[in-house]
Amino acid sequence: MRNQLQKFTQFANTLLPHETEYLLATQQFQDEKRLEILRLVDYNAHHIEQFTPYDTGIDKRKYNHLKNWIRERLKTVDVDEQFNWMLEMEQQIATDTIQTAEEKELLRAIRSYQHPAFFFTKFYELIEQYRHFLLIRLRYADHQLVDEFLNTYREDYRHNKGVNEKLHEVTLDIVGQYSGKQAESSQWTDWLSEVFYDERVDGLNRYLALVRLVFISHNYRKYDLLREKFDHLDRQFSRGIYYSKRLLLNYYSNRLMLHSNFREYDRAVYFGYLSIRSKNHDYLFYVNNLCAVLLRLQRYQEALQLIQQASPEAKKTKNFHNRVGYVAFYMEALNKNGLYKNAEGYGASFLKAYAREVIQYRWHLFFSVYLEALVRRGQFEALLRTAQKYKLPELDKAYRSNAAYLPDIPLYILGAEYKEGLISRKALLDSVREYLEQYQNDGERLPAFKKLLMEIKSWLPEVATLL
Repeated sequence: MRNQLQKFTQFANTLLPHETEYLLATQQFQDEKRLEILRLVDYNAHHIEQFTPYDTGIDKRKYNHLKNWIRERLKTVDVDEQFNWMLEMEQQIATDTIQTAEEKELLRAIRSYQHPAFFFTKFYELIEQYRHFLLIRLRYADHQLVDEFLNTYREDYRHNKGVNEKLHEVTLDIVGQYSGKQAESSQWTDWLSEVFYDERVDGLNRYLALVRLVFISHNYRKYDLLREKFDHLDRQFSRGIYYSKRLLLNYYSNRLMLHSNFREYDRAVYFGYLSIRSKNHDYLFYVNNLCAVLLRLQRYQEALQLIQQASPEAKKTKNFHNRVGYVAFYMEALNKNGLYKNAEGYGASFLKAYAREVIQYRWHLFFSVYLEALVRRGQFEALLRTAQKYKLPELDKAYRSNAAYLPDIPLYILGAEYKEGLISRKALLDSVREYLEQYQNDGERLPAFKKLLMEIKSWLPEVATLL
C-alpha cells in the first residue's frame, strides 16, 4: 500500500490549484471516499508548504480510479492536447490517410464548435484543408457543413490573422527595449489591452497580448495594468477555459513577478514554487525568477539549494538568455552564502567558454555579480582587466536608459581603481557623490542605490561618509 500511495502522491504533487479547483467543480462522484481523496488532493495543491498524507485505509483501487479520472478529465479540456489532435488530423488529411473514425470525430468537432477556441486560427486552417479533401471526392453533404463553418467565421479568421501579424510588429519594439536597445514600447499598451479583452480574438492571441503587456510592465517597472487582467485570467482557468498545464505554469511565474513588484513577497514565493511544480521547456526560466525573489528576501541558503537542483536543465538548455541568467543567479547565491571563490571560479569558467553569449544576452546581470565576487576576493586588478577586455564602461553607458538600471559596474570599477592606487580618495568620493545626487529625487531607485552603497561599504569603507 505504501508504494502504491507513493506513486499516487508523486502524481498528485504535480497537480496545480486551478486544475484541482476545476476537477472539484465538475466531478459528480457518488462515492464519498473518492470525493474525500479529491478534496485532500485539492487541499495539498493549494497548501504546497505543508503536506497532508493520504489515507492508507482507503481501498487502493479508488486511488487508481481517481488518478485515471483526473488524467482523462484534464485531457478533455487541455488546449495543447486539442492542438496536437489538430496536427494529427492535418497530417492524415494531407497524406490521404484519415480513417472513418477520425473523420467522424472531426465532423463532430465542427458541429459542436464553440467560438472562439483557444487555437481557433489553427482549427480554421485545418477545416480549410479538409474542405479540399471533401470536394475532390464529391462529398457534397459534408462539404456543405464545412463550407458553412468557413463562411461563418471567415471575418473572425482574418481579424485574428491580422492581430497575430501586428503582435509580431509590437514584439520587435518590446523585446528591443527589454534587451537594452534604444526602443520604446509603451505606445502599444492600449492596443494590447484591447486585444486581451476582445471576444473575437482567440485565446492564443489574447494570451500572447498579455505576455507582451508583462514585458512592457517590466520595461517601465509599472505593473498596475496587469492585476485586473491576471484576475480575469485566473477566473477563466478555474472554469477550465484556456486550460493547459503549460499555460498555468507560465501564469504562475508571471504572478510571481507581479506580486514581487508590489512587494507581496509571500504570494510571490508561493506562485514561484507553483511555477516549478512540473518541469517543461521554461522550467529554468521559472527557477531563475523564483531564485531572484528568494535572494531579495535574504533566503540565501534556500536560493542556493533551488538553483543547484536545476543544474541538469541549465547544462542542456539551448536558450542562452535563460542559461546566462541561471549562471548569474547561481553566482549571486554563492556570493550571498559567502562562497566567493566558488562564484569567481564558476563565473570565470563560463565566461571563458561563452563570452559572446554573455555579452549578447544578460551581460549586465552577469557582470554585476561576477565583479562582486572579484572584489570580495580582493581581485581588483583582475576586475579592471575584465572591465577593459569586455568594454564594460561602454556597455554600461548604453544601458543606463533601462528602468531598472543601477551603477553597480561603474562603482565596482571605481572601487577597484581606488584600491589599485589609480585614483585618489577625493576622486572616488566625488564620483560616488555624483551618482548619489542623480538618484536623490528618484523615490523608486534611491533606496536600491543606498542598499548598493551599504554593500560596497563592507569592502570599501571610504563610502561610509556619504551614507
